[in-house]
Amino acid sequence: MNEEYYVNEKNLKDKALFWEEEIRPYNTHQMKPNFPSSALLVIDMQNFFLNPESKTFTPGGLAIIPNVVKLVKVFRQNKFPVIYTAHVHKSPEMDGGIMAWWWQGMVIENTTDAQIHPALAPLPKEKVIYKHRYSGFYNTDLEITLRCLKITDLLICGIMTNLCCETTAREAFMRDFRVFFLLDATGTIDEELHLATLKNVAFGFAYVTKTEEVLKKLNKKLCA
Repeated sequence: MNEEYYVNEKNLKDKALFWEEEIRPYNTHQMKPNFPSSALLVIDMQNFFLNPESKTFTPGGLAIIPNVVKLVKVFRQNKFPVIYTAHVHKSPEMDGGIMAWWWQGMVIENTTDAQIHPALAPLPKEKVIYKHRYSGFYNTDLEITLRCLKITDLLICGIMTNLCCETTAREAFMRDFRVFFLLDATGTIDEELHLATLKNVAFGFAYVTKTEEVLKKLNKKLCA
């Protein structure tokens, strides 16, 4: 465990309480997920971002793995959809666009880097959205997948908080999905960027919540 990272498994709970207080003035649109029409969207939890040797290593991603695992497990147990995104490219020349210029490294499809972390590996029947830009909706079939499943509520977790998670949350809101953004199940490269996104998303696009809160509401719903 690297104590230099802005967040780790040991301090995540305390960090989450701090972030929750920091965003409270903006997080005014409280909602409760309608679980029968909810989907969990797991964004880009790939080796490329979770390997400390990668040029695009995301320190916050390691800390959130246990919470994402919990969410995935509970959604699977209750037969609610779990949908993944994976950011991949055929080559910088073919589909990299400005991304190829902006970033030092790219995730090439069908490589070990492109694979989703083993702790979160999708089941054979679970949908994986392969995307080439930050948004999970851009040039993909994510929206039609959600419409066919009659999804109204989208719970977003994964990495990076301020890039793919935030962009996808904004796009989901613009398509009239109710968005729930997991503050302790999203991660990025530093705390300043993470907190900035939490404030922006809470202000205009989503109800920002915690893993524990979602699990408690789901358990209460099932016990009712």
